[in-house]
Amino acid sequence: MKKIEMFLATIISAALFGLSYFSILPFSLTEVAGFVTGGICVWLVVKENIWNWPVGILNNIFFIVLFLQARLFADTALQVVYIVLGILGWYWWLKGGKNKSKLKVANTPKQTMTWLIAISIISTAVLTYVLIKVNDSAPFLDAVTTVLSLAAQFLLTKKYIQNWYFWITADVLYIYLYFSRGLTLTAILYAVFMTMCIVGLIKWQKSLK
Repeated sequence: MKKIEMFLATIISAALFGLSYFSILPFSLTEVAGFVTGGICVWLVVKENIWNWPVGILNNIFFIVLFLQARLFADTALQVVYIVLGILGWYWWLKGGKNKSKLKVANTPKQTMTWLIAISIISTAVLTYVLIKVNDSAPFLDAVTTVLSLAAQFLLTKKYIQNWYFWITADVLYIYLYFSRGLTLTAILYAVFMTMCIVGLIKWQKSLK
């Protein structure tokens, strides 16, 4: 990150933590921590910066705590999978290219995309059924956003540009889901994520060319 970006991120983060700590804002410190680390992580992904992975893993830990409190069980489990994929992505971005070089932005192979879409449809149906059984607060939305996010994260670890289309779709659904569950700051964060994903898509298209 550039110095001015780091300065602004620090100021905004400190302000959010301070206002939440003194109960001026109606957000928990855990939600603020998720907001801050999530925003920084996505911006680093847009920049194709390898540090997005350790920051993202820290973000996953904060969201595990937050989603358990909100009884969003699929999203909680998703964060655990993110941590595993984050470790893999960290390695692949560094050593996943030819002759163990850094990965470059690429298009998803057609066969990979076909399998991914098929698995996503089946997984959404199965997960929705399971979440209904465990009394999840929003079974279908929780299931479809979980599956879309997993697919997007897999594509991201391989640096396939189509990951942004999956993220944007998931973010639109997440905004509604989190507003409906009273996680206002997290919903706002996902609106920011969606905007940053659009920027990321444009930037990665330039890298692809």
